[in-house]
Amino acid sequence: MKEEITMENQTLMQYFEWYLPADGNHWTRLAEDAQHLADLGICKVWMPPAFKATSNNDVGYGVYDLFDLGEFDQKGTVRTKYGFKDDYLQAIQALKDAGIQPMADVVLNHKAAADGLEEFEVVEVDPMDRNKVLTEPFTIQGWTKFTFDGRNGAYNDFHWHWYHFTGTDYDASRNKNGIYQIQGDNKGWAHGDLVDKENGNYDYLMYADIDFKHPEVVENLDQWAEWFIETTGVEGFRLDAVKHIDSFFMKNFIHNITKKYGEDFYVFGEFWNGDTETNDEYLESIDYLYDLVDVALHQNLFRASQEGENFDLRTIFDGTLALNHPEQAVTFVDNHDSQWGSSLESAVEDWFKPSAYALILLMKEGYPCIFYGDYYGVSGNPPMHRAIIDNLLEIRKNHAFGEQNYYFDHPNTIGFTRVGDEEHPHSGVAVLISNGEDGDKVMNVGKQHAGETWKEATGNVEETVSIDGEGNGRFLVHGGNVAVWIPENALQDARKEDGK
Repeated sequence: MKEEITMENQTLMQYFEWYLPADGNHWTRLAEDAQHLADLGICKVWMPPAFKATSNNDVGYGVYDLFDLGEFDQKGTVRTKYGFKDDYLQAIQALKDAGIQPMADVVLNHKAAADGLEEFEVVEVDPMDRNKVLTEPFTIQGWTKFTFDGRNGAYNDFHWHWYHFTGTDYDASRNKNGIYQIQGDNKGWAHGDLVDKENGNYDYLMYADIDFKHPEVVENLDQWAEWFIETTGVEGFRLDAVKHIDSFFMKNFIHNITKKYGEDFYVFGEFWNGDTETNDEYLESIDYLYDLVDVALHQNLFRASQEGENFDLRTIFDGTLALNHPEQAVTFVDNHDSQWGSSLESAVEDWFKPSAYALILLMKEGYPCIFYGDYYGVSGNPPMHRAIIDNLLEIRKNHAFGEQNYYFDHPNTIGFTRVGDEEHPHSGVAVLISNGEDGDKVMNVGKQHAGETWKEATGNVEETVSIDGEGNGRFLVHGGNVAVWIPENALQDARKEDGK
């Protein structure tokens, strides 16, 4: 993370889920919600991709034209799924007016819905091992010609052709799907050390895969980044699918942006790999220029919710970025990729979500990201977790400060405390989590709290706790639940049970 989280606790929100209505009103809803988000303590908002995609129903990851933000009649629509360009700009300004950093979801890996076919030479590769060539070179017709006729050269007149890509997945001449590696001078996948090694070499993901070795591509994307930031006023990027993108390119791309726009331009990447060594190597390859989502922690939370009391809670942070690189970790419970029905479905079970959110919001490690679907509901269904997230956000904003003590000493009951600091009156918090039976634990909240009475802030436990002269108290938690304790004399927002 670029800033130290000391005086104030920073919180990020992913402001979309996969199944939002394709009504073109999302930017407007975000603008209207900006002040409410600020009141919650949200400091940064990650917005969905704003670029023209395959249709007005596309969630934004089938990106067609980076220079069309819902302004030109292309792919059968002017607006995107989320609205028009002016709506997007107004939402960004509303966030900034509320003191929130707007962050754009940037999709650079591929281009979709090409304007025309081109002939070029390829070899077909094994989908399970992209280093294994299955054929001799042959000619296909592929969708690799991007001329953006509806935009007609506005903002940028660059056209994309087959030689700007490394591969594609469809041969129109034979009506055949496959993974076709494009042949030619200086072609081929990114070097194996620069992309994820899954499937041998995971450079290719989908559609027409961009070749980040090509100098014209590098120049165009640098031009686009400057135009986009200057046009929109965004103050950060979430980088999509970075494990598929040449890390040498990405390091230089982000270096140029932060050099021009300053270190406060916050960037984090989606590196969907929970392997500790792989994450270590990737962070080193990008010189720690940007943060990464903590996939390993999400996977641990998911397993914990699946296994119940059979999961050893003492291991919940094993192998995570939060443990190994806390300053680089964007922690999350779920997101659009893990939610029900998505490509990487691994949704944390509802019973465990309050505990999971207590972990990411109240511990000092990582930069927590709230998921829109958990807060506002999915597919129009009522939100199940809004009230507890509201509660935990308030506690994070006012109480989760100071030195942290760990009590990860029982497989089914773990706890931690934050002792508070002088800058935040009545701060301090004690958290207990159980995935089995009722539990209790003596924990220390600091001698400065000696003689105080502490209350359970979520309503899960009625009893109060007395803090002795050494700062110790015996805290309680009900089975399969979380208990969050704060000083009884602390102010706490009154929130309705329905979370509204």
